This record gives sequence, C-alpha cells and structure tokens, in this order.
Amino acid sequence: MHKLAESIFSLLAQSAGFFVLMLGFMWLIFSAYEGSRRKSWRKLTKIDDWDFDITLFLRILTYAGFIVGILSIIIGASGLLLNEPPSIAYSTKTEDTVNYFTSIFLIILGFFTFLKPLNDLPISSIIGLAAATLINVIIIGVLIYLDITISTTIAIVIIVLFIIIFAVVAITVKFYTAVLMGLSKIISWPPIAFGIAVFCIIQGFLLLVLGISIV
Repeated sequence: MHKLAESIFSLLAQSAGFFVLMLGFMWLIFSAYEGSRRKSWRKLTKIDDWDFDITLFLRILTYAGFIVGILSIIIGASGLLLNEPPSIAYSTKTEDTVNYFTSIFLIILGFFTFLKPLNDLPISSIIGLAAATLINVIIIGVLIYLDITISTTIAIVIIVLFIIIFAVVAITVKFYTAVLMGLSKIISWPPIAFGIAVFCIIQGFLLLVLGISIV
C-alpha cells in the first residue's frame, strides 16, 4: 500500500508545473471578477464595497479555488518530501530533482488561494480542513520516507487525527479572523491578483515547455 501511495504522491509532485499554470489562470479569473464587482481597482478601502452578493459563479469559483489550493499544498509538500522534479521537461533539461522554489511557492500560493474567498465561505472550516489535510500529508510522507507500511490501524489513526485537528483548528480560528480578513482583502485587490496570475503563467510555461524555473 505504501508503494501505491508513494507512486500517487510522486505523480502529483511531477505535476507541479501544470498546477502553477492552473493557479495562474485561476488568479486571472479572480482578478477579472474582482475588478468587475468592485467600485475601483485603485483603492483597497473606503470606496470598495466589501459586502458583495454571493452569486452562483462566485460559489463555484470559491470552491474550485479551495480545491486547487489544497492540491497545490499537497503537491508542493510531495515535491519536497520525495525530491521529485516539477515537470518532465524540467527533469530532462535541468535536473532530475526537486525545484525548491516551485514547491515552496505552491505551498504558499496554495494557502493564499483557499484564503482568497475568506469573505465568501466560513474561513474557520476552510483553515481547519487545510491544516488537517496538510498535517496528514506530512505524516503520510514521513511514513513513506521511513518505508513504514500504512496498515489499517495506521489509516484509522490518521483519519481520527484528521478529524481532531480539523475540529480544534476550526474552533480556534473562529475567534481570530480579523487579521485574515484584512489579508484576504489585500490579496483580492485586482492588481495584486493579476500580478500573481501573470507570474504563475510565466513560471508554469517555463517549467512545462522550456524545463527551467525563474528561480
């Protein structure tokens, strides 16, 4: 079972370049949608209406961003743990090893991607789920690295741990959302979102086509 898990995480790690590109297009949509529903692109406060209607499109975009964000964190962590290159082109044209910048970038931007819709979804549940997922991914990665077979008992323990972490983090975060709301507002500002999108698209193209990284 651990061999199968290692193969899955290895394949995920090698798709890092694709996910960087995907994040780019997702943040491009974020910037365009934010620009259309805000009163101005120039100011973060005063003239921005922060009490938006949650439309069907926004709900779909929010959940899509949340899923892609979680997967990006998993892929970034997998690359670091398994020392996998971010793309086939990178492994053949640069080196057959992890690109630390890409993996760390995926983890950070993955966090921002599911933090982005803070105003539209219950952030305590989002962060609780993300924290539980990330910790479990790290645990599974360590077990794989130590060549420990993931038995039924270990799997049950991991599931129970996931539920406990989710509940504790969700309850704790519920009382400390003011700072995160401010951060969500900043990263939702269209020029910032657009800049993130352009950088991701360039980096994704370099990784997938040219087999190189900006850093």
